[in-house]
Amino acid sequence: MSTVEVTPASSAGAIFGISLNQIISLFLIVIIAVTIERCITKYLSHFSKRTKLEPNTANKLTLTFRILILIGALLAVSRVGGVSSELFLSVSAISGAALGFASQKTIGNFIAGLYLLTARPFKVGDYVKIGTVEGIAQEITLNYVKILTAGNSIVAISNLQMLDRDITNYFYQTTQTGNIYCYTFEIGFDHLIPTEKLLEIFETTFDTYNHFPKKPFCVLTRSTATERVYTVYFYVTQSNDIFTTRPQIANQIFNQWDKARANLKKQ
Repeated sequence: MSTVEVTPASSAGAIFGISLNQIISLFLIVIIAVTIERCITKYLSHFSKRTKLEPNTANKLTLTFRILILIGALLAVSRVGGVSSELFLSVSAISGAALGFASQKTIGNFIAGLYLLTARPFKVGDYVKIGTVEGIAQEITLNYVKILTAGNSIVAISNLQMLDRDITNYFYQTTQTGNIYCYTFEIGFDHLIPTEKLLEIFETTFDTYNHFPKKPFCVLTRSTATERVYTVYFYVTQSNDIFTTRPQIANQIFNQWDKARANLKKQ
């Protein structure tokens, strides 16, 4: 009497042409890759601070290692092998709709990151204004840009969003002693104080900043029936000095302006 051998599926993974061992191997590859990336990123951060590495160079170094880890992980996944075409067809049938919605944004963000790294509208350490967010560029990756604001908070902006926003880089020039940043801000007054007295207030304030790379100056931007608006220009060698210098200049100008108004009213 003949017998018929029935070989039951050993696991759900075998139905799709992939073994349990391969699934475990794939998970291990992902875990190892993420762990290595975190460790190297943390080490490079400490290394950059210890050796006083230029922020832009440190960012490029971190990004390079991340790309190498990604390539290594992909090669390791390909070495696992044994994934049948039926598996890819099944996965694509199940997740096709989700990928259809997500891939456009993900790929667009990746391409935008490549564009920003190539075009280089700014580098790590520069003081920039992106839309309504301004501060110091802390990190530039293929996915996002991190900005340190005056409130000591970090704002992450996706590269895809950055393409739709106006970008202002306050970098001015590079000298033998380092970089120079030129920052501008507007300041407005009513017409109670004569223009000559107002310009005298500006000059007195700007004289206290003779130690800067260039002496600050102002330009009349617009004048209406109710106010005069000036644009103040000042130069610093460290981008983080902008956080403190802007309010200092504004406060000095307004303090002298208030005194001039008080004296005028007494007369």
